[in-house]
Amino acid sequence: MIHQYDVIIVGAGIAGLTAAMKAAETSNVAVISKVYAVRSHSGAAQGGIAASLGNEGEDKWEWHMYDTIKGGDYLSDQDIVEMLAQEAPSAIYDLEHLGVPFSRNEKGQIAQRPFGGHTSNFGEKSVRRCCHASDRSGRVIMDTLYDQCVIRGVKIFDEVYIRSLLFNESRCCGVVGYDLATAEPQVFQSKAVVLATGGCGRVYKVTSNAYASTGDGFGMVIDAGIPLEDMEFMQFHPTGIYGLGTLISEAARGEGGVLRNNSGEQFMERYAPTLKDLAPRDIVSRSILTEISEGRGLDGGYVNLDLTHLGKQRIDEKLSEVSSFVVNYLGIDPSVSPIPVAPTCHYIMGGIPVKSNGEVLADGAEKTMQGLYATGEVTCLSLHGANRLGCNSLIDLVVFGKKAGDAVAKYVKEAKSCQLSNDYERKMSDEINAMLADRGNERVGEIRDEMQRAMSENCSVFRNKAALEKLLGILRSLKSRSNKITLTSKGRGLNYELEDAFELNNMLGIAEVIALSALTREESRGSHYRVDFPERDDTNWLKHTLVFKKADGHEVRFKPVKITQFKPKARSY
Repeated sequence: MIHQYDVIIVGAGIAGLTAAMKAAETSNVAVISKVYAVRSHSGAAQGGIAASLGNEGEDKWEWHMYDTIKGGDYLSDQDIVEMLAQEAPSAIYDLEHLGVPFSRNEKGQIAQRPFGGHTSNFGEKSVRRCCHASDRSGRVIMDTLYDQCVIRGVKIFDEVYIRSLLFNESRCCGVVGYDLATAEPQVFQSKAVVLATGGCGRVYKVTSNAYASTGDGFGMVIDAGIPLEDMEFMQFHPTGIYGLGTLISEAARGEGGVLRNNSGEQFMERYAPTLKDLAPRDIVSRSILTEISEGRGLDGGYVNLDLTHLGKQRIDEKLSEVSSFVVNYLGIDPSVSPIPVAPTCHYIMGGIPVKSNGEVLADGAEKTMQGLYATGEVTCLSLHGANRLGCNSLIDLVVFGKKAGDAVAKYVKEAKSCQLSNDYERKMSDEINAMLADRGNERVGEIRDEMQRAMSENCSVFRNKAALEKLLGILRSLKSRSNKITLTSKGRGLNYELEDAFELNNMLGIAEVIALSALTREESRGSHYRVDFPERDDTNWLKHTLVFKKADGHEVRFKPVKITQFKPKARSY
C-alpha cells in the first residue's frame, strides 16, 4: 500500500508528537509507530523536566547552562546548550497551557525538586529545577501531546515497522516498512521525513529501555551513508532494580533517598562531598560499582537505595510509580525496606548528527540531507555531551521537537512533491520473503542474547582496549551468523520473530559502532571510562567522533566541540 503525506514522522514519543503537533498547523502529517503510539518509551520517563523557573528557590538559565556543560564533561556544543537553557521555561509554560497536569507547590505554582547535577550559582549547592507530575512526568506529557495531535488531525499509524529511508537522488522522500498485523508492505511518500525513533538500550542485557528501543533510526541512517556521532557515550543509570534493570527514578534521590553499602554507610559522601547522592549519573554509577568491586556491596552485586526515612505518606504522594514497581517486582515496601539497585543501561548521548532545527547533517559537519530531519534521543545535537543530566531529556524533546516541527513545516511549504520509483513495495515484500525463507540453523534469540551479554561484559561502565577489541570480534562473528538465521515462525500475521530479525540487524550494526567509537576514544570523559586511559585528555580528545559505514568496514572522522562561554576545567562535585 502507498500512502502520501506532506510530512512523515517515524516515532510517537514526546519528540515525535511535539514535531507533529507543530508541523500539523500548516501541513498534512502522519506519525508512524511500531508500537501502539501511546506505549512509546517516552511514557516511561518518571522524574521530571528541567527548567529554571525559580518557583522554589532562586534559579537562572545561565546556571542551567553551566550545569549541563559541566555534567556533559565539556563535550557539549555550548551554543546548543544555551538555546535549551534559555527556552526551557517558556517550553514548560507551553506544556502547562496545553493541559499537562504538573504537580503544584503550596503557592499553586509548578512544583520543582532537586535532581542530579543541577546546582545554583555555578555549582555551589543543589537547586530545585526539576518540574514534575508526581513520578509520571513522561506519561502525562506524552498523553497530552497525543491528544493535541489528534485534535489537529494528525494521522497515527500504529504497529507499522519502518525498515528503510527512501531517496530520490539526494533528497529523502519517504520511508518503507510493513504492517505488523499482516506483513503487507507499506510505502509512505512525503516531502520530508522526521526520525524520532528513540534510543538503542536493548543492545545491552540489563537496561531500563523498553523492548522497542532497538535503534531503528540509527540503523536507517547509517545504512544510508549518514554517520553516527559520539556513540561511545552510553549512560548507565545508577539505580536500576538489581537483576531486572527496571528504573528507579532519580526522583527517589531528589526527594531525599540515599545510597548505602553493606555496612549502611551513605558512601556517596566519599565520591561527591558537595552533591552526594545527587551527583551526575556517570559519577554515581562508577561509585556504586567501585563499592561493589571493593567488597562493600550486598551479596556481591548491588547496593541499597534507602527511602525508609521519607515515610509512607511522602513516598505515596511523590514516588507512587517507584513504589508500585518495587512492590510488584520485588514484593518490598520501600517505606519499610531498602531497595536493591545497580547501574542499568539507560540513555545514549550520541546519535544522528543534526542542526538545532533538526536538519540531518549528511557529512556529520555542514552538509544537510535535503528532506530529512531528526529529533529526540536518536539525535546528537550535541546537547548532552559525554553525560546527560537527569530531567534534561524531556526538555530536549520538547524544545528541539518544536524546532524540528517548525522547520519541517516551513520546508514542505516551499518544497515540490517528490516522486519515488514504483518498486519499493515489491522490494520490501522480497525482503520479508527472504527473511521467512530457511537460511540456516541460527536463531534470532540466541544471537541477540550473545550480543547483549558481550556488550554488557566488554563495553559497560568500565572499558579497556583488550575487552573492546574482543567485543568487536564477537560482534563481527555474530553479524556473519545472522545471515544464516531461520525463523521458527513462518506466518505473516503478527509474526514478532520477523520483526525481531529486522531489529537484530539494526542492533548488531549499532553495537559495532558503539564498540568502535569506544575503542577509538583513548581517554575517560563522562560516561565513557577507559581504565587504561583514566584521565580526561582535552589536548587530544576535546572533539566529537563520527563513524561512517563503508562497503569495506567503517571510517572514523572527528569534528571540534563548540565552546563559547565555559572553558573546560576539572570536574568535581
